[in-house]
Amino acid sequence: MKIGKADAGIALYILAAFIMFIVSIPSWLLDILLAFNIGVAFLILFTVMFSKEVLDMSFFPTMLLFTTIFRIALNVSSTKLILTTGNPGNVVTTFGEYVGGGDLIVGTIVFIILILIQFMVINKGSERVAEVTARFTLDAMPGKQMAIDADLNTGAINDAQAKARREKIQLESSFFGSMDGAVKYVKGDAIAGLIITFVNLIGGMSMGVLRQGMDISSAMSRYTILTIGDGLVSQIPSLLISLATGILVTKGSKDADFGSALIGQLFGIPRALYIVGITICILGLVTPLQDIIFVGLGVIFIISGRVVQGTIETARIENEVDAEEEVAEEIRQPENVNSLLQVDPIELEFGYGIIPLADVNQGGDLLDRVVMIRRQIALELGTVVPIIRLRDNIQLNPNQYIIKIKGIQISEGEILFDHYMAMNPGFVEEEISGIPTFEPSFHLPAIWITESQRERAESLGYTVVDPPSIIATHLTEIIREHIAELLTRQDVQNLINNVKDNNQALVEELVPKTLGLGEIQKVLQNLLSEGISIRDLLTILETLADYAPSTRDTDILTEYVRQALKRAISNKFFPQNETTSVVTLDPKVEQEIMASVKQTETGAYLTLDPARTKAIMKSVETETGKLEELGKNPIVITSPIVRVYFKKLTEDYFKDLIVVSYNEIESNVELQSVGMVTA
Repeated sequence: MKIGKADAGIALYILAAFIMFIVSIPSWLLDILLAFNIGVAFLILFTVMFSKEVLDMSFFPTMLLFTTIFRIALNVSSTKLILTTGNPGNVVTTFGEYVGGGDLIVGTIVFIILILIQFMVINKGSERVAEVTARFTLDAMPGKQMAIDADLNTGAINDAQAKARREKIQLESSFFGSMDGAVKYVKGDAIAGLIITFVNLIGGMSMGVLRQGMDISSAMSRYTILTIGDGLVSQIPSLLISLATGILVTKGSKDADFGSALIGQLFGIPRALYIVGITICILGLVTPLQDIIFVGLGVIFIISGRVVQGTIETARIENEVDAEEEVAEEIRQPENVNSLLQVDPIELEFGYGIIPLADVNQGGDLLDRVVMIRRQIALELGTVVPIIRLRDNIQLNPNQYIIKIKGIQISEGEILFDHYMAMNPGFVEEEISGIPTFEPSFHLPAIWITESQRERAESLGYTVVDPPSIIATHLTEIIREHIAELLTRQDVQNLINNVKDNNQALVEELVPKTLGLGEIQKVLQNLLSEGISIRDLLTILETLADYAPSTRDTDILTEYVRQALKRAISNKFFPQNETTSVVTLDPKVEQEIMASVKQTETGAYLTLDPARTKAIMKSVETETGKLEELGKNPIVITSPIVRVYFKKLTEDYFKDLIVVSYNEIESNVELQSVGMVTA
């Protein structure tokens, strides 16, 4: 396996730390490593400051662990040199003498202050913020996942964007969970620094007195300076990384770097700068404070406020001009006309009065219901419903909504917000007062009632539904009615790909050798147009593979497929353990229909005399009316050869008429004929 330069560098960095635990290194090498450690600490701090998102530093917990180990190794090496030679190198000595001002008391106080700042302020705050952030990030994951699913189902984002967002959520949760534990490294490092400093001081003085013959005063002076220097040279990088940790876990801006966001928020309000400037000027004038300093500083704040205000006004004017130019440029660009050519498969447009039903922040659940519609259709019919686009339309009445298929309005409805629709199922004796209306899906008479009337209406036997349910039901029925035309070749290809995973031989035999994608699409559309599920796609493709070599007529192939799916068709239209009332077709009429069938290269069509067609349709209306009076579905049973042509003959007259052939009915189904279509 090939190891990259970056991997080798990291490995060398960790290896050097463990070598320092075991092998004593010379003072000159310790100086180099201490300088390198300080440089790494500054690099981490400024990288964190200028990163725009926390995930830009997703490996920060690992960096924290590595730098902590390396810094402790340096502490061990410097301790060895202090105790053995009394000469830990130029860096430690300089920090002890220069930073401490050459005074033991001053140096000790500075060192203690640094320890307190790091241990009690920065570490403690970072630890708490990391803990809370990790908890809230994990708690918010389900809500973020639901929001992504809602955006995906409404078409606001595509599959790739949804996948990227989900991955980002996972990365954020993992990162903040790791940070919650990694902050403990910094806290432990500070404690270890205190212990090592104490060991250096006591051990160094003991070595100076017992081994080197120094008096107590000289030993204390020498080893206290070295101990302070060693403590400072390790605690300053530790303090920088602690500060970087605090910045990272408290970083709130995702669109700007740390410096720009901080300056913009702190000095971005002119009114605040004016008030601060005037206050400081007053303090300089009416108190014994230095007036030159305070008045001068106050004037600077006031001038800064005026500059910021002018900048804001200029930026506002520039934004307005830029916006106007962008609009004009968009109009001038001919390629942008392409976006106007896109047509959404399904659209639900509504007036502003219905917006609360679709707004999650206002408690609306219409988006969730749209998700459930797609799931319901997938389970029921075995096909994927295209993205349903939801949008408000100010041109509609406030309570009006319209449903479009491929950009064309198909249906519309109107609801009353904060009201419920009550429908009489037929056996309610006592009527309830309300606003008369019609249920939009099935055009049944109904009334609008208030919340206070709901309980009484339900007790009387009314079917009561809320506005979101009305819209969802209407949308579901429209989708069912037009699902066949919404099935595209790409959808068919996706369905076939799913089958191909476990049935490669079948798919390779059928597509494209025997049938083209368009022909399979036509068969599936024929099934869906009559409400037959295509979920058992394996059986459908197997049947097509059996019969396609003998005929490529998609209508005939559809009939073969229907016969193969007779168990599903029987289960859908003929309840078990129950006799189903049906209407049959007169054999003479069947012969007449078959005699009028003309075959062409593009398919078959009927040449039946219009008068005969009218007579047959009159008989269909009469006979199916008997079924409707019994509260039964209008079902006509025909011979297999004539079923498809009789369905074509009647589909323009009777939209809900169910036409089934004898070969599509299971042998255990019990039928009762209540009439015969004749003419």
